[in-house]
Amino acid sequence: MPASHTETAPLETPRGLAGVIVTDTALGDVRGREGFYHYRQYSAIELAQSRSFEDVWYLMFHGELPGRAAGARFAARTAGLRRLPAEVRDALPSIARAGLVSGPLAGLRTALSLLGASAGFRPVYDIGADRRREDALALCAAVPTVLTSLHRLGQGLEPVEPRDDLPFAANYLYMLTGQEPDAARTAAVERYLVSTVDHGFNASTFTARVIASTGADVAACLVGAVGALSGPLHGGAPSRALDTLDAIGTPDRIDGWIRERVLAGERIMGFGHPVYRTEDPRSRMLRSVAQSFGGPLVELAVEVERQVESILAELKPGRELHTNVEFYAGVVMELCGLPRAMFTPTFCAARMVGWSANILEQAEDSKIIRPAARYVGAPPPSPVPAP
Repeated sequence: MPASHTETAPLETPRGLAGVIVTDTALGDVRGREGFYHYRQYSAIELAQSRSFEDVWYLMFHGELPGRAAGARFAARTAGLRRLPAEVRDALPSIARAGLVSGPLAGLRTALSLLGASAGFRPVYDIGADRRREDALALCAAVPTVLTSLHRLGQGLEPVEPRDDLPFAANYLYMLTGQEPDAARTAAVERYLVSTVDHGFNASTFTARVIASTGADVAACLVGAVGALSGPLHGGAPSRALDTLDAIGTPDRIDGWIRERVLAGERIMGFGHPVYRTEDPRSRMLRSVAQSFGGPLVELAVEVERQVESILAELKPGRELHTNVEFYAGVVMELCGLPRAMFTPTFCAARMVGWSANILEQAEDSKIIRPAARYVGAPPPSPVPAP
């Protein structure tokens, strides 16, 4: 006798799998109610304030922070992987022309596929842990070169070759602008990069792990992650939050502008986070970085934050909404001279490391991720009608 619906029906799951635990990880955790997140066992914010991007990269790939000598060797090794193979370098002008509207992030998907193919990447299922790590290192090191080259080509400028003598953040700014950055801007961008390396099982990280579970090569996994990041509900908010500040313009316009949009049910870009129920620790750190620069933009941003939280508390009592990482990230990147079209690509350059660490971890498990869906359409006809 066929089983009843109640006997076979899967358990109810929340929309978007919110809060559903899908695997175990040793890479880090986000504690939304506490306003805290970490990489391995270290506070991500403390790492951003005290360690280099390369040190955190090493931590994510090797499970421990390097000593001074090991850190220097790792930094030199990754710097030596920044140059692109001829097949990829020669294709970048065509990729940039094709992506004049969609921008560097879309072009990165094509370039990543080409990087993997030109290097002969094999499925992670067929190779050992050391080879997987080497493939991931090569891609993480090359991505900033790809992104900055695509941006410059799109602006009618020649790409700038990477320099082995500059650390990751300084080299990124150098390739983007053609000028060696000052220490303050380098430090500010590096703090942002470190703070965005990883952040739990967000959509792009989960996408990377699903693809890795099929045994696909590292490049394929990262292409999928970039595709997920390109969606406006996941990436792109730093520039949109800055657009909000532009639209407000001056402090005297904040109250009316915000009230009008809150009452209309519109979202205020740069506020709220699906995980945090308190202040986003990344926002708190980046506010401090922005205030170290000072100026009208920072003063406006701080006042907008204050008034938005006050207005939301008045109009939406019981709903705690604070600034998220995108709000002050946009301010910091603007102050450091990054064009807005490169805000999300810059985030992507950092998140490559977190995605790759998740890919490497997932590749250790040979079980494919294969969830089920509940069919809710019309019942099938029986028997099937004749044509």
